[in-house]
Amino acid sequence: MTNRANLTAWGIYAMLWAAATGYLAMKGADWTFPLISLGIFGVVCTGIAWVLTLRTDPPETPVDRPGLELGAVLLYLVLYAFAFLGWGMGALRALAEAGQAQDIIVLAGKLVVHVALPAFLLIALGARVKPLFDSGTERRGFWPVLVVLSLIFLGLLAVVSPSLKQIGDLHPSRATLLWAAPVSYLWITLEAGLCEEFLFRAVLQSRLAAVLKSPMAAVPLASILFALAHVPGLYLRGNAETDGWSPDVVQVMAFTVATLSPLSLFFGTVWARTRSLMLVVLLHGMIDVLPNLPEFLEHWAR
Repeated sequence: MTNRANLTAWGIYAMLWAAATGYLAMKGADWTFPLISLGIFGVVCTGIAWVLTLRTDPPETPVDRPGLELGAVLLYLVLYAFAFLGWGMGALRALAEAGQAQDIIVLAGKLVVHVALPAFLLIALGARVKPLFDSGTERRGFWPVLVVLSLIFLGLLAVVSPSLKQIGDLHPSRATLLWAAPVSYLWITLEAGLCEEFLFRAVLQSRLAAVLKSPMAAVPLASILFALAHVPGLYLRGNAETDGWSPDVVQVMAFTVATLSPLSLFFGTVWARTRSLMLVVLLHGMIDVLPNLPEFLEHWAR
């Protein structure tokens, strides 16, 4: 049953990803970045994480009523995608001008929507929430995965992203960078890492794994849902200058599946192999810290 579930889930993912990438090519949109994203995150980084966790024996995540809990979580995700990503994020940002106040408002709002409310939902259903916050730092594989993949992400982003040039254009002093870089990392680790990984890995993927009776079958399906959850926000709040936006909602769906889901495959695999929320949260922060640092410097170091 487990092998069949794995083959079915990964087969569905492969077909959806290929269809999404093909649709982007047919529409004349960028279809090369999805190939790069799948190759780097979905294959190489996921493969490295798999090898580094070969001797890891993570505990099972307890899910007492899989069907009920998954149904409730899926309903929450629909509301989250349309009410928060489609409208709420814009409303939060409108409460203050870009700067420190807006950053604090957005962080607080994200923590409530991604962590507090899903946790309260599970508690209301009688589910056990404490195991979801297991750090897993003592398990084999935790530190090798964290160190090796963090170095890979930082090196990759230093080469392919404009972050270092943007930071240089701001001319921060060494003293400023010494405190701003780690604080920016902690900030984005909470705002992006904890928020997204708790909701999509600890909450959603754990319920999918319980229903499918296969942790690895849950990885590709959670990744598709992760990608599609971003569609309302991109389609409703985006514009012609937003990467991936289009007046064609199908193209927006194709963009999210083709470009975002491979990254989710990586995080989903790390979660399935380690059950460490701290590990996926810290790794997520490493991917976002360099792109986030220029804006952090503009808001907090002037």
